[in-house]
Amino acid sequence: MSDLDALGDFSNIDPKQFAAYVKSASDSQLADIMNSPQRKTILDTIFSRFPELFRADRAGSTNAIIHWNITGAPDGGADSYELVIANGACVLSPSPDQEPKLAITVGPVDFLKVVSGVGNPMMMFMTGKLKAKGDLGLAANIANLFDIPKG
Repeated sequence: MSDLDALGDFSNIDPKQFAAYVKSASDSQLADIMNSPQRKTILDTIFSRFPELFRADRAGSTNAIIHWNITGAPDGGADSYELVIANGACVLSPSPDQEPKLAITVGPVDFLKVVSGVGNPMMMFMTGKLKAKGDLGLAANIANLFDIPKG
């Protein structure tokens, strides 16, 4: 699987390097890696980096709980993650059990494209590839709240 084979221990890959991998990979290559045993490690690593990529200077008084639901899990379900934005910080919650202000549901390939800056989340929303439930204003502003590496 070309460059994605080089990912090896995903937790050691720099976000910009990963973005470049996503940009150079085909959809089928991205689907393959998200159907592999690496899926959980990849998702856990991506979400663990959200707090360090958070732009507190752009958040203002934003207080929100955001649920991310990445569909296409091996069991047919989704992997869910909860980000809590409050008091100028972003924290990854250990379990998504609070009521979200925004819930985002997206397939695994499109998720990788969004978090690597390769895909346009607004276009994905308009074409139904990304679903947002709740505060759509927050959904539209979410990319501004994080320093998303570009591939």
